[in-house]
Amino acid sequence: MDYKKSVLETIGRTPLVQLNKVTSGIQALVLGKVETFNPGHSIKDRMAVKMIDDAEARGDLKPGGTIIECTSGNTGMGLALVGCVRGYHCIFTTTDKQSKEKVDMLKALGAEVIVCPTNVEPEDPRSYYSVARRLSTEIPNSFWCNQYDNLSNRQAHYESTGPEIWEQTDGKITHLVVGVGTGGTVSGVARYLKEKNPNIQIWGADTYGSVFKKYHETGVFDPKEIYPYITEGIGEDILPENVDFSVIDRFEKVTDKDAAVWARRLAREEGLLLGYSAGSAFGALWQLRANLKPEDVVVVIFHDHGSRYVGKIYNDDWMRERGFLDDELKVSDLLARKKDRLFISCQAGDTVRSAFNTMKSHDISQMPVMDGENIVGSITETQVLRFLLENPMGHSESPVTEVMGEAFPVVKDDMPISQLNRFISKEFPAVVAKDRTGSLHIVTQYDLIRAI
Repeated sequence: MDYKKSVLETIGRTPLVQLNKVTSGIQALVLGKVETFNPGHSIKDRMAVKMIDDAEARGDLKPGGTIIECTSGNTGMGLALVGCVRGYHCIFTTTDKQSKEKVDMLKALGAEVIVCPTNVEPEDPRSYYSVARRLSTEIPNSFWCNQYDNLSNRQAHYESTGPEIWEQTDGKITHLVVGVGTGGTVSGVARYLKEKNPNIQIWGADTYGSVFKKYHETGVFDPKEIYPYITEGIGEDILPENVDFSVIDRFEKVTDKDAAVWARRLAREEGLLLGYSAGSAFGALWQLRANLKPEDVVVVIFHDHGSRYVGKIYNDDWMRERGFLDDELKVSDLLARKKDRLFISCQAGDTVRSAFNTMKSHDISQMPVMDGENIVGSITETQVLRFLLENPMGHSESPVTEVMGEAFPVVKDDMPISQLNRFISKEFPAVVAKDRTGSLHIVTQYDLIRAI
């Protein structure tokens, strides 16, 4: 009989699949290393087993213990599989950027998941790094894997992924393209391949908002490079010990939009339902295609499965709301959804009391102030209430110009809603939209939230 003793024995030996349609315009043979064939549907299964094997060998994790890890989801999945088979409890910290599908799947395997804020410094006690570190000191017989600095991560790929790629390409590989997050995959595979042939080019896919590319090129860790991004699984605001910059030849940044669009094209044109980082990796290859020759053999590592992202990059509404589709929602679509499109305003000569009563009767929180047909300012219920409370003795008959703030920005109704964030803010809770007939309409923060 031919069978495996546990699901862990099915990890590895994933196939190389030739890409045919999306490679039009690329002068090379392009092969995808499709890691979705692992039981946890990602490449992280490889290093998850390796980290636990090494921890057990060192005595850092004993029977009945607890596995703790900060994860974007895929490492957690691999560790959860190990926990199920070997009898460990699992606690995972993740960020609020990760898809709900990832969190739900971890819970399905019996793991406890703690969601932490994304936009905090790594040293912040609320960050998913800090929470995992703290739990590992508080829970007896627990082991924090720390995939970022645990060198078992990249060793796993030196021992398995690298040799597989070399054997599967018969040593003919000339380029490796891979998204870089913890750095384990790129560093482990690259070290093995360059030992076989130092001329093999290693290209790392990075994302805007990550420090990798600039650090690799300048040696400078620049905090100004760090800002929020949507792409999951790659890029960092720290320098993990697993990233061996010496074996990476170049980094290429790919936008959130391009990564999402390429992932969808890989699904539609190649039948490969892959994760966000696959779109980043192929996007990097596409941007660097001028460097390739017809005799080159390129391997692109596809880290994880698209099932993790059905509510995000494979959801048309999610893509459209972020301006990632050509048919994204526009201001006119918001206007069409409004039940009441009446343009309610007050005149500069109206009293504060009159303006306040208008807002109350129409149940609105903000209103433009007009001088005839011209918009000269704006008022909000907060401004009016503050004025009335600070001036209770008859000042309600004061002209509204004593209360009003700056006029709301005016936008055209064909503006994509993804661009409204340039105008709607704490200072300006609404904009005035002008349609093709010249009529004016109010679009508020609430209208935008409802659409999203």
